[in-house]
Amino acid sequence: MQTFCSNPMRTLTLASLCLAAACGASPPEDTITPRPSAPALDPNRPVILAFGDSLTSGHMVAADESYPSRLQAKLEAAGHDHQVVNDGESGLTTSGGLARLERALDLDPDIVVLELGGNDGLRGTPVEVIRRNLATLVTAFRKRGATVVVAGLTLPRNYGPDYIREFENMYAGLAEEFGVPLIPFFLEGLVDLQSPADSIGVYMQADGTHPTAAGYTIVAETVFQAIEPYLDE
Repeated sequence: MQTFCSNPMRTLTLASLCLAAACGASPPEDTITPRPSAPALDPNRPVILAFGDSLTSGHMVAADESYPSRLQAKLEAAGHDHQVVNDGESGLTTSGGLARLERALDLDPDIVVLELGGNDGLRGTPVEVIRRNLATLVTAFRKRGATVVVAGLTLPRNYGPDYIREFENMYAGLAEEFGVPLIPFFLEGLVDLQSPADSIGVYMQADGTHPTAAGYTIVAETVFQAIEPYLDE
C-alpha cells in the first residue's frame, strides 16, 4: 500500500474543522451547473476514470476548472497520452456508485480514482455498509485490470468522535486490505490548519466544503502524484 500524505490523521482531524455538513450533498437544482456531454473516447488512449461525487464533478466551477480537467492538462504537459473521464455526480453515495458500476466498467479504465463515501457518512450510514460498497467497487474495477486509487475523506466534528474515527480509518483499511494506493485526505493542502477560515475564498468555496478553481489545482496535483507511478504500467 502506498500513501501520499505525511501525518494523515492530523490532517484529517484539523482540516475537517472547515468541512461543512454538505460534503457532496446535492445543491439546490437552480445552482447545479449542467455537466457537459462526455467526449468521445479514443480507443487507443488509456482511460483514467475520476469516479466520485460533487468533489469530483466540480461543484460550482467551470468544467475546465474541475480536478479531472486540471489533471488532464497536467498529464498532457508531462507527455502522457491518457484521457481523463470525469464521472462525478453531485450527491452520489456508494450505493449510487454501485448502480453506475457497469457503465463505468464499460469505459475499460486503466486507473480509477475512487472518491466516494462522504454523502453516506453525512447520512449516518453504518461504516460497515459504506466499506462493503467501496470494497465491491474496488474489487470490480480490479477484476477488469484497473489500478484503483482510494481517496480518503472525513466528516464534520458533530458526527461524534467514534463514528468519525471509524469513517476515517475505513479508507486506510480498504487500501491495506486490497493493496491499493491511498490518498489519505482528498482535500490535502487546501486548508490553512492554523487559520481554517482564511482558506474560504482562496482554496475553498463559501460553503467550506467544495474547492474553488484554485483549490482544484491542488487537488489535481495530489491526484497526479498518486497515479504517477502507475502511468507507464
